[in-house]
Amino acid sequence: MSSVPARRLARAVSLALLLTLPPHVAAAQTRGTVVLRAARVIDGTGKLLTNTDITVSDGRITAVRPSSGALPANGIDLGTRTVLPGLIDTHVHIGWYVNTKNRLHTESDGDSPATQAYSQAGNAWATLHAGFTTVQSIGEEDNGTLRDAINRGTIPGPRVLTSLGSMNERSAGGSPGSLRAVVRRFKAAGADVIKVFASKSIRDGGEATMSDAQLAAACGESTAQGLRSVVHAHSAEAVQRAARNGCTQVEHGVFADDITRSMLVRNGTFFDPQCGLVFHNYLDNKIRFEGIGNYNSVGFASMEKALPLAEAGIGSASRTPTLKLVFGTDAVAGAHGRNAEELVCRVRRGGQPAMDAIVSATSRAAESLRLDREIGRIAVGYAADIIATDGNPVTEIEATQRVVFVMRNGLVYRNDGARRR
Repeated sequence: MSSVPARRLARAVSLALLLTLPPHVAAAQTRGTVVLRAARVIDGTGKLLTNTDITVSDGRITAVRPSSGALPANGIDLGTRTVLPGLIDTHVHIGWYVNTKNRLHTESDGDSPATQAYSQAGNAWATLHAGFTTVQSIGEEDNGTLRDAINRGTIPGPRVLTSLGSMNERSAGGSPGSLRAVVRRFKAAGADVIKVFASKSIRDGGEATMSDAQLAAACGESTAQGLRSVVHAHSAEAVQRAARNGCTQVEHGVFADDITRSMLVRNGTFFDPQCGLVFHNYLDNKIRFEGIGNYNSVGFASMEKALPLAEAGIGSASRTPTLKLVFGTDAVAGAHGRNAEELVCRVRRGGQPAMDAIVSATSRAAESLRLDREIGRIAVGYAADIIATDGNPVTEIEATQRVVFVMRNGLVYRNDGARRR
């Protein structure tokens, strides 16, 4: 991924907005009070409400009560659709995109700042349009510019938390002291979270790469700085090291076993394994990635072998009592806006109960981001991040792929056919 100077990227993103923002979005950019009426509401904690009115004022939920009487003039009747909190993806790469040559964008392809900005803005819009109102994007330096543009209202997109890059066993020489210094530099640059690579890629076998002392330094300093630490770890040993050294969350864990999952429970570590979207996105689109780094025959073969392990791992994790299983897709180029495919995989291929999968992508995901008092629930006082699906995702998880209404912070960004008074 190339790094575009922040000012140039911001100017290009602003231009992208002016040329690509759908007309109905611009019309929705007003604040005030609106009442949403729904026959079915999933509150994000596992509770199901029926015939409910949700009042939204100035971007927050101010009332949740049984429906009664006629809708007020400012009401939106969502009919038989299912309402739930905006979905949360705790692991994306929002800056990754497929270039005009149908290849993964890299520093060497010569894309202009404007092209990069259009592509990143497009990823943000596709993600929001699909009902994901918050994402954690971990790994790219440019994410900060995109995050800030969305926060200012310059472009439409999900709430973005970003690590502004990543660190590994070689960062600044790899000594515990130098790793702590790297964390402090990320904090000073405005990172929301620290991304740590503690194992090789799955394409290279996934073996542990960071020692206990290194992880204790990186994750301990993150905690000292008031930041969370999210750790890439595939092997059981890498996951165990992250858990016992106080890291906040572990990604992937393809080779995690029962002992490893028990250690995650004991240490209160959030766990974000992937089921299938990221693997299938790579394997079904080899032409876009092949020949770049470890995207080669060996790497693709490793991902194919990992698929059944990943699917089975979801089931094992969901059956582990009190394990803090959260939802993250690792969405890369070509997968943005398709995030809900991972929910379908988790339920249909992994065996996770549908309601638990929804909770893992709403209130539990919000807890992992330390935003559980702000997002992830349909409740009074929470941000009005609200979506609606055509169908009931508890009985048909595929309904999460049929989002028809999207509100973020009280602003309506999508409304496919709902009746507005």
